[in-house]
Amino acid sequence: MDDGIEGIGEAVTGGLAARAVESAHGEGGAGHGETHCGNCSTELVGTHCHYCGQKAHVHRSIGAIGHELIHGVFHLDGKFWRTLPLLMFQPGQLTRRYIHGERAKFVSPLGMFLFGVFLMFGILTIYGVSLSNLDVEDPQAVVDVGAARANLDEQMARVQEEREELERRIAVVGSQPGQSWRLPALEQRAAELDDQIAGMQVGQNSLEAIGGTTDAAQNSGSGFTTGWDRLDYGIEKIEENPSLALYKLQANFYKFSWLLIPISVPFVWLLFFYTRRFKMYDHTVFVTYSLAFMSLFAIMLTVLGFAGVGAGWIATAATFIPFIHMYKQLRGTYDIGRITAFLRTCILAFFCIFTAMIFFILLLAIGALG
Repeated sequence: MDDGIEGIGEAVTGGLAARAVESAHGEGGAGHGETHCGNCSTELVGTHCHYCGQKAHVHRSIGAIGHELIHGVFHLDGKFWRTLPLLMFQPGQLTRRYIHGERAKFVSPLGMFLFGVFLMFGILTIYGVSLSNLDVEDPQAVVDVGAARANLDEQMARVQEEREELERRIAVVGSQPGQSWRLPALEQRAAELDDQIAGMQVGQNSLEAIGGTTDAAQNSGSGFTTGWDRLDYGIEKIEENPSLALYKLQANFYKFSWLLIPISVPFVWLLFFYTRRFKMYDHTVFVTYSLAFMSLFAIMLTVLGFAGVGAGWIATAATFIPFIHMYKQLRGTYDIGRITAFLRTCILAFFCIFTAMIFFILLLAIGALG
């Protein structure tokens, strides 16, 4: 329940954050008899103050609080619902129209990106998806191997003691006339103990090998040093507690997801470096809308996965739909042909791998330094 409440809180926070960076231009405001702006007292000539931009009518009711909350999360004024279908099915048209000046109709790229990222991590929290839940090498495994060796040594000592006692009994029985009939049973028991001892010796050898390898790995560590004491200390802590490192990695992804934008933009610029038709701003809008779609798409796959959709279908969708979306967005945004768009999409998909690697390394570095 706590995780679910936290997830809902993250989703709402994401919507409010998106709202904070979203322009208010183009939102409707009905006239309610106001003649002057409540913010700057300028005489009103429309639904908004032409001097400061505030709406002519300002709500003053408890119901308006809930309306603003829902309005902030989902942009129910129409901008969100105009933006989302285009982002899903005609991303190139959305990007091109926004670049060319149609700003009031759509949620801004950054607003859509923040909303998608916060909502994605809210959904992951609700479903309890965390990198720290992944199986990692447990440092306690070394202790378990040692305990197993100690237990096996103890059993071995008891069996050997019984075998030695049995050997003495066999000697005594063999020296007494009329007791030879007891020898077969004693010898059979001795053979059974010999088999147990042989099996335990094999187990001891195996545990010695496992324990030696684990101890060596634990003692040697990675052996990697950077010369920067703070970073080396962080790397040491990651090796000691990989689960905590995974948790910090996920938390840092949440906090620094915006770094994907400046990391990705130069790779998109490389696709069109030879022409002056497109500016860095154009590439930034392209990248930000694309990342917003990927976040929303990840949300959809997560929900479908927990709803019972097969892993094969989800893997297929995760493989092909992002590629198709990048193709449509490239072709529509930059107005290029099918073949050219396909080739650039292939290159861009390859660039995505480098972007992910750079971002992952940055997150690890941030986690180690933190």
